[in-house]
Amino acid sequence: MRIEFRHLRTIKAIHDTGGLARAADLLHMTQSALSHQIKGIEDQAGVALFARRTKPLRLSAAGIKMLAAAEKILPQMAALEADFAGLLSGKAGRMHIAIECHACFEWLFPVLEQFRKAWPEVDVDIRPGLAFDALPALRREEVDLVVSSDPEDLTETNFTPLFDYEPVFVAAATHPLAKKTVIEAEDFRDQTLITYPVDRARLDVFSQLLIPAKVEPVAVRQVELTAVILLLVASNRGVAVLPDWVVNQIKYNADYVTRPLTKGGLTRRLFAATRTEDTQRPFVAHLIRLARQEAVRMQRA
Repeated sequence: MRIEFRHLRTIKAIHDTGGLARAADLLHMTQSALSHQIKGIEDQAGVALFARRTKPLRLSAAGIKMLAAAEKILPQMAALEADFAGLLSGKAGRMHIAIECHACFEWLFPVLEQFRKAWPEVDVDIRPGLAFDALPALRREEVDLVVSSDPEDLTETNFTPLFDYEPVFVAAATHPLAKKTVIEAEDFRDQTLITYPVDRARLDVFSQLLIPAKVEPVAVRQVELTAVILLLVASNRGVAVLPDWVVNQIKYNADYVTRPLTKGGLTRRLFAATRTEDTQRPFVAHLIRLARQEAVRMQRA
């Protein structure tokens, strides 16, 4: 037996309208063609779908089962068709984001709030890319955008610049290093360095400064929240290196100071990595544009 979607639509139309004539009008077919279709279904199934001696036409036990299937399957198919229409029009889709930047959550949340309102049919999710290999996951289509400061030469992957930032040294205003105008790698040897709970290779202070200089702090203390890092620094429990925009955004008081790292300073750039085929999709392009705008607003604050 082969039941098609048109058969389900037929059984539901007859049930909803209460007769063949009105159902035929609803389905834009003749009553004769509709009767022929019903007979064909019954011949295949070997059971009657209607108790024909009743008025109005009433479903048999088999017909009731087929109606139940129609009422379950047809709405699902309608929803699927609507989803596909949204995908084809560029109004719907999936935007799962991985972040290889611990501090970036605070920057990205306002972006996603604006994006959610502009694209309500796009499924948005955010994952800490520090917990897994985000770029391979992007290529496997497990995520759709990766925020990263380490672009790679990968096929079918675009790295769109978002904004530049400067990692800066942060210490209590009473700390001895606060008297210096520039902080060098050697200054960290006898310090407790407070960092995010991230692998060293992913932290600017290590990858850009301490590892190349072969300098090891006397201790490293890992803290999850930026606000707590700043509170510990202000209490002279250690020093930190944070993006300049983070310090500017969350500055509670004047108990700590910031200083540039090295005479020339360090400059880093954040990128949005996307699959090449997706980069120009309307909602992807809009998210990147919102991210850039929020970065400008954040750095001017």
